[in-house]
Amino acid sequence: MYDARFPTVPGATLTPPPATVSDYRLLQHRLGTTRNVIVTPSAYGTDNRCLLDALQQMGSQSRGIAVINSQVTDKELETLHRHGVRGIRVLFGRTNPVTPEEIEPLAARIKPLGWQMQFYMPAAQLASLADRLVKLPTPIVIDHMGHIPQPEGENSQAYKAMRRILDSGNGWVKLSGAYMDTKIGPPHYPDTSAIARSFIAAAPERVVWGSNWPHPAAQAGETPLPDDMNLFNLLAEWAPNDSLRAKILVDNPEALFGFNADTRAVAAV
Repeated sequence: MYDARFPTVPGATLTPPPATVSDYRLLQHRLGTTRNVIVTPSAYGTDNRCLLDALQQMGSQSRGIAVINSQVTDKELETLHRHGVRGIRVLFGRTNPVTPEEIEPLAARIKPLGWQMQFYMPAAQLASLADRLVKLPTPIVIDHMGHIPQPEGENSQAYKAMRRILDSGNGWVKLSGAYMDTKIGPPHYPDTSAIARSFIAAAPERVVWGSNWPHPAAQAGETPLPDDMNLFNLLAEWAPNDSLRAKILVDNPEALFGFNADTRAVAAV
């Protein structure tokens, strides 16, 4: 979410036009989804006020992923949890508030909350940090299919690292951003779609779908702006049977984000 009521941090490079809860509800109506997971974007640094505001508006059908640093207090973590946050996002390459050396201490702090650690990083960094990531005590979620470089694809070091993380039993991958690393393009993105299929085949119980709406990097001109419905329809190609799609869209998110595991303190709007 991007809301003009909340200022972005100095130096933020991805600052798209406002993308509010009401805007997102229009997308949900188009796609037919009811639940959502909201992630604090790089533009806000460690300021999660926009996230918490959106979670309150969305109510019990929403969960959040926050961005924090090592100075976060236990009280702040408890407040985030009470509002529906179920993990933290470690951003490398943008407004990064966390160093690789801080990953393990942060993981130890969020483990008692049952949270996950979600990583956004370039492919080369994914390959270099794989040994560290597979040892973490929390579920590990890799953004945007690991940004596997093309045309190397499954022959790349990043793909091999991604498979190590998945095969560890503690790693998850977000099936999002098919348009971000493709060299072939829409509508079917055959190169990045092959990566998505391989991840689904390797760990169908630890993949989740993501819209990456409102596509901040694309809005900044780093990639072409995709069509949301086309991205959603790709899942029918990647997972061609109903039971597998139900796992990716319903069962796996329930397990990872705890939609059915607790009672939210924030009232639905």
